[in-house]
Amino acid sequence: MLAGKEVLIVEDDPIFRRMVRGFLEKQACIVHEAENGLEGLVALRQSIPDILLCDLSMPVMTGMEFVEEVSMEYPMLPMIVVSGTGEMKDVAKVLRHGVKDFLVKPLDDISILESALLSVLKDTNSEDMMGRDFSSQWFGTSEDDGEAPIEKELHWHLEQLKDNPNAARELLIGLLPDQDSQLGSWKFTYRALQAMDSMPIVLDYSWLMDGRLIFYFVDSGSGGENGVGTALLVRAFFNDYIRTRIAQENDLTHLASLIEKGITHSGYAEPINALFGIFNVCNGELEILPAGLGGCWNVNSVATRIQPSQNLGNNSHENKVVELQVGALGGDLTLSEAGASSLSLTLKNLDAL
Repeated sequence: MLAGKEVLIVEDDPIFRRMVRGFLEKQACIVHEAENGLEGLVALRQSIPDILLCDLSMPVMTGMEFVEEVSMEYPMLPMIVVSGTGEMKDVAKVLRHGVKDFLVKPLDDISILESALLSVLKDTNSEDMMGRDFSSQWFGTSEDDGEAPIEKELHWHLEQLKDNPNAARELLIGLLPDQDSQLGSWKFTYRALQAMDSMPIVLDYSWLMDGRLIFYFVDSGSGGENGVGTALLVRAFFNDYIRTRIAQENDLTHLASLIEKGITHSGYAEPINALFGIFNVCNGELEILPAGLGGCWNVNSVATRIQPSQNLGNNSHENKVVELQVGALGGDLTLSEAGASSLSLTLKNLDAL
């Protein structure tokens, strides 16, 4: 319930602010307002609300600057961003700053706001909230059975993205991680050439504390009209797997199995082409699970072909895991079966150069 919850609205549009305030007060919320980011920061220093709503387009201090400042000073404060679909690159950036959800103006159905608030507050109150990004918030991933229940706000988001392919593409591109990353002497780099008129290949990766690098690639264009939603579902399960399972599990087939259960239970996601990998810095081994995407692994001019096999959603967890040696210097993986995109990754040992 929203009754008694304290909400701060940071929004320069007085009409929209009045509409949201009126709705929240009918829900017995305690509402505070700020017309721009600077006023919002002042309000936060006076009182920390249960949740914050903010626009991205504001004078004096942009919404982007405001979100960055809040994420640093108040990392536990849940935020929902309000934006137009033309600002998807900015939306993607603030989502990477830890924003839990975004709403697209105009809000034709005010119940969408209520649903988003309830979902974010529920997640905030759980003991499992740390490390959960917006995609996990949407999909409500389950560690036990891989189910991905459909929420009202999820349907709304996916329909918005489906109706605006350019915005969907901007969102996926904007969520891509840094192209270069390093742990010790090992450097990870990926390079992507993506056609402007097609849905992109998306990826994510994470360095783990035990000296492993886990990553995935998903060809969002191979999932049909539900490719965007399926790519975001993969992101949600990947992030939650890292956060909750990776210390106990070292099995790409288990990760693929969980995601495939999520695809099955979602009711809207479709099989999609993907590839998963784990690189172990300690022993120089690279494990690849192809799930519709294949490639070529090159070490010292010696190439090893990786066949694409069954795609994700069609029992890809039964595909054979390919075990490769990285070598003292490193190696390169070039993806195939990637539509109009070209993508490669490089693992390089800087101490061996």
